[in-house]
Amino acid sequence: MSNVRGNSELLLGAHVSAAGGPVKALERAEQCGCTAMQIFVKGNTRWDFPPLDEAEAAEFRRRAKHSPVRVTVAHSIYLVNLASANPLLWEKSIEDMVDELVRCELLGLRGLVVHPGAHGALTRDEGIERVATALDEILTRVGRIRCKILLETTAGQGTSLGARLEELHEIRRRVRARSQVGFCVDTCHVFAAGYELRTRDAYERFWAEFDRIVGRKHLHALHLNDSKGDVGAHLDRHAHIGQGKLGLEAFRLIMNDRRLLGIPMVIETPKGPDMQEDIANLQTLRSLRPSKGTQSRG
Repeated sequence: MSNVRGNSELLLGAHVSAAGGPVKALERAEQCGCTAMQIFVKGNTRWDFPPLDEAEAAEFRRRAKHSPVRVTVAHSIYLVNLASANPLLWEKSIEDMVDELVRCELLGLRGLVVHPGAHGALTRDEGIERVATALDEILTRVGRIRCKILLETTAGQGTSLGARLEELHEIRRRVRARSQVGFCVDTCHVFAAGYELRTRDAYERFWAEFDRIVGRKHLHALHLNDSKGDVGAHLDRHAHIGQGKLGLEAFRLIMNDRRLLGIPMVIETPKGPDMQEDIANLQTLRSLRPSKGTQSRG
């Protein structure tokens, strides 16, 4: 995020369970050797959740200052749909995002990742307008905060928005307080949406298009996930690093790209309760790093 952008630090980690509270999540991330992590700041499958304890939030902020986990971002709950034409669901999604942003601010987090949503029976443009209007309302209610809303790239299943970079740009362009809106790129999602990443030329073309349409300065997080589906399949199914259709070369290019240093990169790959899969995936990613001082441009 803005406090680390531009440095030469590799910020690599995983989405970590926050069961037992955010401090427990920090401890789990540290045990896996993370320098970045992603969490849910409330239960991810229901709307109502007890308020965040301020003493617990203060303890998290204190511990985070001295932790090797340099950056934590949050992911919104799965129920949120800011593009919905259903007024009850749309308003509930706004209320939830306000609640989650308040929690993020209490914890000192710099980003809340959210899928733009599915427009359903609405047209694509109506859905984009619906998301932008929701973001305006959310940002009005929370006021000026440090935590940014990070719109995530999507695989393009059904009527979900965010599979094309143009859609993400258009949503942000319509938001009044757009300085508080950034983006998160998910490797599985962009690949499934049709963006090829498996060769150096294709990788460079993607980032050139991203820079032209969206702007790299608005990129604040990366999700590193392999893909069970092939390019353009619109299948949102994550695979372990190097074991999906993306393969190791795409991740080698990412891990060797000095332009991405200082941006938190987290895996969301399948895992068990002991997080051994996370440890293995992170080891795989680190093994793709060059010797110190030889990072390539991309």
